[in-house]
Amino acid sequence: MIITEHRTRTLSPALVLTGLLLVAANLRAGITTVGPVLEQLRHDLGLSALTASALISLPLIAFAVVSPIAPGLARRIGLERALGSGLAVLAIGLVVRSLPGQPLLWIGTVLLGVAVAVVNVVLPALVKRDFPTRIGQVTGTYSAVQAVFAAIAAGLAVPIAGLTAAGWRVPMGMWAGLALIGLGVLAPQLRRRTELPPTHDDRTPEPAVVAPGRSPWRTALGWQVTAFMALQSTGYYVFITWLPSIENSAGISETAAGVHQLLLNGFGIAGSLACSRLIPRFRDQRLLGILAPAMFLIATAGILAAPHQAAIWTSLAGIAGGAAIVLALSFFGLRTAHHTQAAALSGMAQSIGYLVAAAGPIAVGALHDATGSWTPALITIIALEAILIAFGYLAGRNRLIG
Repeated sequence: MIITEHRTRTLSPALVLTGLLLVAANLRAGITTVGPVLEQLRHDLGLSALTASALISLPLIAFAVVSPIAPGLARRIGLERALGSGLAVLAIGLVVRSLPGQPLLWIGTVLLGVAVAVVNVVLPALVKRDFPTRIGQVTGTYSAVQAVFAAIAAGLAVPIAGLTAAGWRVPMGMWAGLALIGLGVLAPQLRRRTELPPTHDDRTPEPAVVAPGRSPWRTALGWQVTAFMALQSTGYYVFITWLPSIENSAGISETAAGVHQLLLNGFGIAGSLACSRLIPRFRDQRLLGILAPAMFLIATAGILAAPHQAAIWTSLAGIAGGAAIVLALSFFGLRTAHHTQAAALSGMAQSIGYLVAAAGPIAVGALHDATGSWTPALITIIALEAILIAFGYLAGRNRLIG
């Protein structure tokens, strides 16, 4: 494997971090905008509930399909240019999906999913390379920024949609401006090209300095990290999708359920920041790998046994979910020897993780339809969290792939 780096000048770490955080701010805003204006969108375009569900799931499917390809793209054009390309495509996708014509809605959504998938995979590799001693802190910070802008986008969607005759098209497209701002701040780094060396799976190695590393697809540790990513994502997306319905079936009002969703997201930010602070304080991450899913398990059991105390349980689930995603993303750098390997592990874990996450809410909904109750679904989530505890322990050990 080869490392080839071309740098025109040394960049300020503060500028690099600012660019990284602005990139992270773009990762969810375009996605969380859709839910609040979905009914308006359905009414204008005449979409069925099933078609609307497919529209919401499309970015997750794109994540699963594109994530394994993203490391190869980064190897060809470099980490910085992969991020820049991702932001440019994201801006185009956001504008395209807001234009008249139903085909453009789908095309733009696909472009959004592809762009976010590339950035999702490349960002942990950039953290591994530029902030190798602060992986947990930087990952936690960019996860918190990502969550903040996701919440802002969701909260502003309906009010902004009501300001003009264009309606839902304005909030669906306006976040292209944030992508362009991120691209502008990232621009100085586009002169610095870092080519990722090929992995052992590549057939044509280039002559140069060899970097250590193995393909994570061929290691037990790679699959343990992947399982942690997949299962923690599944629990989170099930809660985001179905928790209001679960609460409504228990007699909780829609208004209260909405407040609980706010608590889930708000405490998720707190969990992200807390986990990022704790990661460097331990020799390994086994305790955190056990604690986060255990908290989510308790929260799920609480919703099952005492749903009218949902404010407590959703707050606990938010802390657990925020901590778990930071831990999962941090594992990409902490369990690898080089940013090349981090990109490969990121692609593997996010591909499988988001594929499972996309299937999770659908499976839970089908289970509810088959049984007429949310109890079997909640018990299933409890069982998955118990399994996640085991993978949290295994992935949290202080080991490297290869």
